[in-house]
Amino acid sequence: MPVVSRLVSIPLRIAEIAFAAVVAGIIGHYLASLDGISSWAQARWIYTEVIAGLSILLGLIWLIPFSSGFFSWPIDILISFAWFAAFGILVDALHHLSCGSIWAWHFRGDAVCGRWKAAEAFSFLSAIVWLVSAIVGLWFTYRVRDHGAGTTRRRWGRRGAPAV
Repeated sequence: MPVVSRLVSIPLRIAEIAFAAVVAGIIGHYLASLDGISSWAQARWIYTEVIAGLSILLGLIWLIPFSSGFFSWPIDILISFAWFAAFGILVDALHHLSCGSIWAWHFRGDAVCGRWKAAEAFSFLSAIVWLVSAIVGLWFTYRVRDHGAGTTRRRWGRRGAPAV
């Protein structure tokens, strides 16, 4: 297994876990404290919480140093898209609050706006990190496939004898 791929992959997986934990903590706090809100609003937060929990679980599993973790890039892309959807949900919810622009991620001032902005920022960052992790996995997958262990490709995908 290439050392460079592993050295890039480990910090990405740690960042995925950390960002998901931040979002899970903020959204979980609000889910526990909110009463009497509409079912659509609860569904938004539950979706975000499920994506955060799934990200923590998959990040922990794929943090174990096996090369098979690099071949999970399609799932990394799906999780990235799910995080982009969660970011969109948070942006839509913050649109109704008077917290300023969606891209103004300063966490000073109003505590409620600061927490929501933090959840928004970390959901976006998590989507980006999962996408970069998928790109690293894709790069590793095609690099390994193109640089086989001294074998040649025959017709119909069967491996031939080692090259001389």
